[in-house]
Amino acid sequence: MFTKGIMPALLVLAMIAGLALGLDRHQPALEPQYAANLLSLDAQTGSSGDALATLELAESHYGRISESAGTAIGELGEIREILAALAEEAEREARQAAEQAAQVGAAAELSGQHKKETGDVLDNVLSTKLGKPIGQTFGEKANIKVFTLQEAGLRGYMAKVKLHDPSAVRLVLAGDTIGHRGETTSAAAKRTGAELAINAGGFARENGLLYPMGITVVDGEIKTFYSTDLSFIGINKKGELVGGEIKSREEIEELEVVHGASFIPTLLKDGKKVTIPSKYRNKKEPRTMIGHFSNGDLLLIVIDGRSKDSSGITLEEAQDKLLEWNVRDAYNFDGGGSSTFVYQGKVLNKPSDGQERRVVSNFVVMP
Repeated sequence: MFTKGIMPALLVLAMIAGLALGLDRHQPALEPQYAANLLSLDAQTGSSGDALATLELAESHYGRISESAGTAIGELGEIREILAALAEEAEREARQAAEQAAQVGAAAELSGQHKKETGDVLDNVLSTKLGKPIGQTFGEKANIKVFTLQEAGLRGYMAKVKLHDPSAVRLVLAGDTIGHRGETTSAAAKRTGAELAINAGGFARENGLLYPMGITVVDGEIKTFYSTDLSFIGINKKGELVGGEIKSREEIEELEVVHGASFIPTLLKDGKKVTIPSKYRNKKEPRTMIGHFSNGDLLLIVIDGRSKDSSGITLEEAQDKLLEWNVRDAYNFDGGGSSTFVYQGKVLNKPSDGQERRVVSNFVVMP
């Protein structure tokens, strides 16, 4: 890298040597030429020095560039290592996510299979205890199986409802308003096009009109809210049965209730008996009840009473029966002469009044 700088220097040295020899032999004759050569030598020496200085500066720059390049190469190496680590971590997380998704899928499949098996077992239990269904409906919104209840001194009807669409279950107010002369259960079923209907909440009469007791919710709107010592029975957005003691409007919202009414008492909670209030104990009466089985299917049931065919059932007896049928949660609706069970447009039970009673609300199930 010093070739261009060294060559002029060698030439200068050669010229000096030649001049020295010339001076020894012909000194007098060469003095003017000698002076000129000295000037030329000075010029050559200066140019050579500038060239060497330039080369040294370039070498310094190249050294710094080389050092910077080395540093950059080192940093790039570190970046490559970091990116490799990130890629490895991303791949690991992707594997974990895939494994978790597979586990969730397997759990969902197992849950679905479990529900199916539970449903099959439940159907077998009901068929064993109650016989084959006397009516079945397989609709877009719900499947309905209707059983007859016939034992010594007991007669009634029960429906097992599997919902495909939560909107299949609705609470219908008489006249769709608060304060009405009332509506029979069969009329409510016909008006709404329902496949199945039972009477629902309790009511009070004032000036010839019927008013719902306690808490009433229709289409997510709280229509009445008082007498909170009653049990509330509701259907939430998922089509699940919810309720019990409700003390605030906020609880209704938290439960995401869409439809609901009130009566007394709560019969079962989480598969366990709830203590019956003393004033309602050990009394045989016609009953209307609602609950859900261990697999989540709904239960709607009406038991006749006050007749030679059926004396009714006590709430304590009802609790035992419900547990036999694998019911988890259950509530008592308005009973007595109000108890009515309608399926496919027909009143199947025998209301104790001898005819249907006008009531303030009904639960209906759309096909």
